[in-house]
Amino acid sequence: MSDSSTGVSSDTARVEQAAQETPRDRGPMALMRTGAGRNLGLVIALALLCLAGVITAGDQFASSANVLTILRLASVIGVVSIGMTFVITGGGIDLSVGAIVALASVWATTLATQTMAEDTHWLVMVLTALAVGVGCGLVNGVLVAYGNVVPFIATLAMLAAARGLAEIIAQRRTQIVTVDGFTDFFGADVLGIPVLVLIFALVAVIGWVVLNRTTFGRRTLAVGGNPEAARLAGINVKRHTVLLYVVVGLCCAIAALMITARTTTGSSTHGTLYELDAIAAVVIGGTLLSGGRGTIVGTVFGVLIFTTLSNVFTQNNLSSSAQAVAKGVIIVLAVLLQQRLARRADSS
Repeated sequence: MSDSSTGVSSDTARVEQAAQETPRDRGPMALMRTGAGRNLGLVIALALLCLAGVITAGDQFASSANVLTILRLASVIGVVSIGMTFVITGGGIDLSVGAIVALASVWATTLATQTMAEDTHWLVMVLTALAVGVGCGLVNGVLVAYGNVVPFIATLAMLAAARGLAEIIAQRRTQIVTVDGFTDFFGADVLGIPVLVLIFALVAVIGWVVLNRTTFGRRTLAVGGNPEAARLAGINVKRHTVLLYVVVGLCCAIAALMITARTTTGSSTHGTLYELDAIAAVVIGGTLLSGGRGTIVGTVFGVLIFTTLSNVFTQNNLSSSAQAVAKGVIIVLAVLLQQRLARRADSS
């Protein structure tokens, strides 16, 4: 009896000693592995960018008009990025978001659509854009989930098809919005805050609630983390994947309405390179490209960081090529940091 007790105690001692010898993250690295730490890092990065803007451009950067300009520009790509957060968290990716934005904006501003809107209500344009976005998202989802097409290929095909269809419908021309009710609503301000910014804020809040406080959000994390385990747990993985692409399609439609109102045009060139900007914002925000972890708050900060960076470069008359290089460096650094944190998490 005493021998067995001695054996158990020695085993316990060895386990405790091994645990003490295991290296643990301390200080900044331990903080960066938490959601609060990652968000704090984003806040610091945004604050440093703002400081650089104030130092280099002075009052021109810090003016309320320029701040509103940054927020307006961030709002459109921000809504797209919220949708992209869901699909990447669920283990997928969507390269067609920019093309869907273009197609929805063109279809909502055709002569037939605007004539119908003038005869009835400007909501006809809204419903048209929403139908186009949801329809494109549904096609992507079905191809990925039930057609077993790799998300990269399926959405790349949608990128080409949607952009081409937008060019055909618009005949490579810019379509001017003539429905006053549409532009009056989306171009209005509420207590000095543009409606476009309020729409972005509303979409972000809804996205946060859905991802963090609903069954849909928990299933998204499960599907992105381990699809087979999610299936064995009773989740309809294929159906949920379709819904994720429908969500991003819906966000693209909302963004199309916003950019149409901001520019008072529908064009097949709208949304160019939005897919890259959205993916970059999502990655910078802390969402894993491999799926299983997503953060709406981080995505919002990622969008603001890139938009502020572009504004600082513009204020200082720096070329768009330099902006692209800076964005590329930031993306690479963010991915390297994610990989390092993931390796430390696996080893601990």
